[in-house]
Amino acid sequence: MLKARVFKSAKREFECKILDSGERVVATALGNLLKGDENTIVVGDYVMIDNNVIVEVLPRTNEMYRLIIREQKKKVTASNCDLMVIVSSVSRPEYKRGIVDRFLVRAHQWGIRPLMVFNKMDEFNPDELDFQFEFDRMNNLGIECFEVSATDPNYKTQFLSLGLSDLKDRLAYKTSIFLGQSGVGKSRLISQVSDGAINLLSNEVGRVGKGKHTTTWSEIVDSERMSLIDSPGIRSFGVEDLLEEELITYFPDLEEGAVQCKFSNCEHHEDSKGCYFYTKLDQNAHSTKLKMSRLESFCRMKEEISQTPSYLKK
Repeated sequence: MLKARVFKSAKREFECKILDSGERVVATALGNLLKGDENTIVVGDYVMIDNNVIVEVLPRTNEMYRLIIREQKKKVTASNCDLMVIVSSVSRPEYKRGIVDRFLVRAHQWGIRPLMVFNKMDEFNPDELDFQFEFDRMNNLGIECFEVSATDPNYKTQFLSLGLSDLKDRLAYKTSIFLGQSGVGKSRLISQVSDGAINLLSNEVGRVGKGKHTTTWSEIVDSERMSLIDSPGIRSFGVEDLLEEELITYFPDLEEGAVQCKFSNCEHHEDSKGCYFYTKLDQNAHSTKLKMSRLESFCRMKEEISQTPSYLKK
């Protein structure tokens, strides 16, 4: 038997890469591994193959998934991902911390280490974005941040110590997924960090805010030094499938304070009686402002989640 990794899934056939030789083969799977459920073998899985038949799926380190509420079913898109690379533009489209926080919730839920990339730094305007504040938000969470310009590989960092070459080092021999708004430069950045070996530019319409990807399945695209999970199916980042009572656990920087509120069902609003965040913190302190910006994201997500009854998610 040979150990392989699933690189692409199409119906009940799987394109796999043999780990020892690098050979690509198309394999089927034993019936008991499918069971009519497409979640049983997904892109990223490590499997054992015998005569081009998958006979065993090895344990996963993590899963990228969401709950399909109308079916009350857990939909696994991919597995065994090492890094989530969150790409944001500092110019156009404008930086949206709420979207970044949604990505961080999924990273925490899925057990994937996030990295933050501030792209288009050659277009940075200090009058439009408080870069230091946004960096401090991420740094406060222990998230490594990188300052780059995907269109200028020779761009020299001005604010941070980590740039494009450092990002390449972090991604080396890892499996990553790149996430970000349309137009932030994900595809061009991927081309840069892979030294042109991975080129997704032909699959996107490059209008700011109007990105479109033509791939309709999940797959792993790899180069000699890195692998990328390309998964359009998880690019919609609504949070309505999350449980309202569990959301705070995906904000570990807020959870410790939330348990100190006077009431366990505190809504964490300014007029919430006995709320830790409004009664115990110095509202003028920089550290408090960082925390309150995260609380704002939490409250917005909580409101969105509350629109879908919890019983539909269990």
